[in-house]
Amino acid sequence: MKAARTAWRRLEPLHGMIYFVPEGARRYAELGLRGRAGYFASRGAAFGRAPAELVIATFYNFHPGLVRRSLSGVWDAVSPEEVLAARYAAADEALRRAGVHELDGLAEVVELARRAAEAACEHPQGRPLFAAHAALPWPEERVLQLWHAQTLLREFRGDGHVACLLGEGIGGLEALVLHAASGTVPTVFLKMSRAWPEEEWDAAEQDLRERGLLDGDTLSTDGKALRQRIEDRTDTLALPAYAALGEAGCERLAELAVPFRRAVVDAGLLQPG
Repeated sequence: MKAARTAWRRLEPLHGMIYFVPEGARRYAELGLRGRAGYFASRGAAFGRAPAELVIATFYNFHPGLVRRSLSGVWDAVSPEEVLAARYAAADEALRRAGVHELDGLAEVVELARRAAEAACEHPQGRPLFAAHAALPWPEERVLQLWHAQTLLREFRGDGHVACLLGEGIGGLEALVLHAASGTVPTVFLKMSRAWPEEEWDAAEQDLRERGLLDGDTLSTDGKALRQRIEDRTDTLALPAYAALGEAGCERLAELAVPFRRAVVDAGLLQPG
């Protein structure tokens, strides 16, 4: 399990960068998508002309009002196919700007990541956001094959994580509050990016204190145990993908991923534009 988690974490920046790079914002703006519309439309386009309620349900932790405002009128102005094409073009541009296409080991990384992603495709049940992306065709370009593979692995894991949160009675806002209380991500960033009103955030904090999961503004002993339980269970639910590689394959993927992760970070692809 440790090797699988390490492999996922090291390659995750190759997917995650799409939410920060200027190539994405520019491509979406060319379609008339401004502000947060590009994010919600591009990640949700795999569903087709998905209503805001489906995005609210599957993205999980964004304020519903933000999603509804961002997607209002989007599918009247642009097609999901156009948005998906823009997303893939942006990913290709950004990863090539980082020099990912020139790195040694690209063919082997793609082979391992794709094998894991295709194994995940045998287990779509209960994973709607993953399943929607899994139905998309594989790109022909090798760099985009890697991006698509990691996108599938990310959404596979993400859907499993949502299931774990639901099983523990943790809603989207509560998950954010607990994440902020862990100290791993600045609270101000989570509040700004997910757009929850201050009064709703404060109410969620108070509820979590009453449940014994917060001690002031930090995680209580029970809160830490809960987060660890959720993370461990999320790792377990992600294993059907990585089981196809075996322990040795996961370790090899994690080893090969190091320069790819470094290239993305060094090129500044994870810095908000």
